[in-house]
Amino acid sequence: MAEVKDFSSYARKLNRNSDDGSSPVGDSSYKEKIRSHRLKVFFRTIIIAAVVLFAVIAIYISWRDKEYSEAVLTMEAAISNGADSKVVDLSGFVIQYSKDGVGCYNSSGQPVWNQTYEMQNPIAHTCNSVVAIGDYNGHHIYVSNTSGSMGVVDTSLPIRDFCVSSQGVVAAILDGTDVTWIYLYDCTGNTLASFKTTMKDSGYPISISLSPNAELLCVSYIYPDEGNLKTSVAFFNFGSVGQNSIDNYASGYDYPGVVVPYVQFMNENTAFAISDDRIMFYTGNQKPVSKAEHLLGGEEIRSVYFNDSYIGLVFMNNTEDGEYRLQVYNTAGEQILTTYFDVVYSNIIFDNKQIIIYNEDECVIKDMSGHNKYEGTFTDPIKVMIPTKVRSRFTLVTSRNIMTMNLK
Repeated sequence: MAEVKDFSSYARKLNRNSDDGSSPVGDSSYKEKIRSHRLKVFFRTIIIAAVVLFAVIAIYISWRDKEYSEAVLTMEAAISNGADSKVVDLSGFVIQYSKDGVGCYNSSGQPVWNQTYEMQNPIAHTCNSVVAIGDYNGHHIYVSNTSGSMGVVDTSLPIRDFCVSSQGVVAAILDGTDVTWIYLYDCTGNTLASFKTTMKDSGYPISISLSPNAELLCVSYIYPDEGNLKTSVAFFNFGSVGQNSIDNYASGYDYPGVVVPYVQFMNENTAFAISDDRIMFYTGNQKPVSKAEHLLGGEEIRSVYFNDSYIGLVFMNNTEDGEYRLQVYNTAGEQILTTYFDVVYSNIIFDNKQIIIYNEDECVIKDMSGHNKYEGTFTDPIKVMIPTKVRSRFTLVTSRNIMTMNLK
C-alpha cells in the first residue's frame, strides 16, 4: 500500500506566503537560475561577437597590409597598334587612339567598338565611363562611352582646350578672330551655352573643367593687372541656381601676381587649382567656396595626379629618401601623406586605397600610409597599367597584347 502523507501543514505555509506577498518555496531559486542563465548567454554572445570582430579586423588588416613578392602574368589577347598610338583606361576598358581613329577593348582584349577619323594632334580626356577625343587646333571632338559612339561635336572654330562630363557634355575653349569663346555642347554637337572672353575685359581662359554632372564649370582666366599678371578662378552654374545669376556666374577668386594654369573637378562637390606657388581647394555643388590653400615653398611641381578622393603632387627630391617626393591631399584639402620613390614614372594612379607608380619597365605599389606593398619589373614594355576590382589584379597593355597580372 502506498504511503499517505499529511500535507496540511505545508498547505498552511503556502497560504501564509500568499497572504503576505512572499514567493512560494523554491520560486526565488528558480528565478535566480533563469537570471544566471541569461547572464551566461549574454556574456557568451559578447565574447563570440568580440572574437568574430577581432578575426574580421585581423583579416582586414592582413588583406590591407599584405605585401606581394611575385607577379603571375596571363595572356588575354593579341592586339596591334602603331608607334604613335596612345592608350588610356576608361573604367576598366582599354581605349587606344591615334591620328587615324579610336578603338575600345574589354579587359580580356576583345574589341568592343572602333571609330575612324583624321586628326593631326589627337588629345583624349575622360570622365568616369566617357571619353572625348579632340584635335588641338582642329574642329571636331568625338564623344564615346564604353558602349560606343555618343556623337561628334563640330566646333567650327579652332580648339584650344576642352573637357567632358560623365553625361558626354563637352566644354571647349575656342579661338576666334578677336575674342576667345567658351562653348558647352551636348554629345551630339548641340550648343548648350556660350560666352566670349577678351584679354581686356575678363582675361584669357587658360584652363577649364566640368563637374561630372556638368552643372558647374570652372575656368582659370589670366589677364594683365597694372603691369603684372593676375589670375581669376571663376565658377559658372548651369543648373537651376545658375539660371538666376548673370551669365550663370556662381563664385570666383582672384590671385594677384599668380598664374593658375590648371583647374580640375575631382567630383561633383570638390575642385582644385594649381598655381606656380600653391594648391587651392574649393567645395560646394552650387556656389563653390574656397576650402583650403597650401603654399608650396617655391618648389616646381613636376606632375599632378588625382581621382575622386585624392590628389598627388610630385616634386624632385634628390635625397637618400628617394629621387621623387609625392605629397597626397584629400578632398578636404588636408595633406595626408608624404612618400618617396625612385621610379622614373610615366603615370601614377590612386585606386582602392593604393598608389600605383609605374613606367614601361617597372612599378611600385604603395598603400595610403606610404608602405611599399610590391616592387617589380615588366618583361615587355607597358603602355598602360589598369587596376581592376580586385586590388591585387591589374590589366597590362603592351604594343602587342593585353595581359592580366596577379600579385602573389
